[in-house]
Amino acid sequence: MPIDAVIINKQDNVATALRNIQPNEEITVGMGDETKQFVVQECISYGHKFSVKDIVLGENILKYGEVIGRATQEIRAGTHAHIHNIESLRGRGDLGTRES
Repeated sequence: MPIDAVIINKQDNVATALRNIQPNEEITVGMGDETKQFVVQECISYGHKFSVKDIVLGENILKYGEVIGRATQEIRAGTHAHIHNIESLRGRGDLGTRES
């Protein structure tokens, strides 16, 4: 069965699309040797992230098992996770230890 998206670390709350994905499409998400079926809610372009669980305002976005940003609004499971709803935390010297 082909993999349509990938989760790098079990802690991640976003997956990365390995192809363009259409709304309401059931896809296969791979994580190591495991796979699971998932339904996305909107168009997700190749290489873009989508949430694999509901994320609340202010919650950290985890990819590669690392915090890569913070939700600036609620992000429903299966929806696009990108600059319109994530504030980047990488490379910001003003955050100090608040990142973790």
